Amino acid sequence: MTMQAYIPSGGLVGKLKRQAARRLSKLPLQIALEKPMVSFSFDDFPKSAGEAGAQILERHGWRGTYYTGGGYAGGETHLGRMYDIGDLKRLHANGHEIACHTFSHIDVGRTALEDVEAEIERNRKFLTACGFEGALETFAFPYGEASPAAKQALGKHFRVLRGVRPGINRGTADRGLLMAVPLDGGGAGLKRALNWIEEATRNPGWLIFYGHDVREAPSEWGCTLDFLETVCRAVAKSGTEVHTINCALDRIGK
Repeated sequence: MTMQAYIPSGGLVGKLKRQAARRLSKLPLQIALEKPMVSFSFDDFPKSAGEAGAQILERHGWRGTYYTGGGYAGGETHLGRMYDIGDLKRLHANGHEIACHTFSHIDVGRTALEDVEAEIERNRKFLTACGFEGALETFAFPYGEASPAAKQALGKHFRVLRGVRPGINRGTADRGLLMAVPLDGGGAGLKRALNWIEEATRNPGWLIFYGHDVREAPSEWGCTLDFLETVCRAVAKSGTEVHTINCALDRIGK
């Protein structure tokens, strides 16, 4: 499957749609942590994230969450080679979380609700046919694009739904659109990621990172191995607990 560069809704209409998704149909999630918690997640997911990314996390004794779109299996995109069935089985066997990202990486904010639910069911069936026997407990909106109606509907199928708005989830968070910090942007992006770790340490909450490819010449949406390793070292130095999205919810008690 070939992924085309996404062009989000622009202008005032696009801004209002995103504000509506953030402000309406909130699904409250109470998060009160004495110590900060971090989760690493990868969207789509490129083979490099399932190999190099997973290896870096595992060296620290951690596991990640892989938001999987069935339509990408065995393909190649601007993120590089995408995962194959062997990657999926290996990650699951090693304790990583396999999560849902729709089958065709659709923009949920622009898609009819019945079509969104059909995409998710298609994704479930595809992964089951591939031999994946686990449950898809969490979901990430492709491109971070959501709608109030989709939040309400998908919130019935998944424990949490993740977006891409930067921030730390604490206090009364929205489990229908959890905030997350990107692992991209080169040197400036690395500095921002490290600043978010410091912020989570000062004022404990749940910091979720999301990335794409992990390779020496990454895409605009990816990072280098050294970038990810530097973030991991900072997290380890801070003494922060690291869990998959699903396990983090268990720690929160939800």
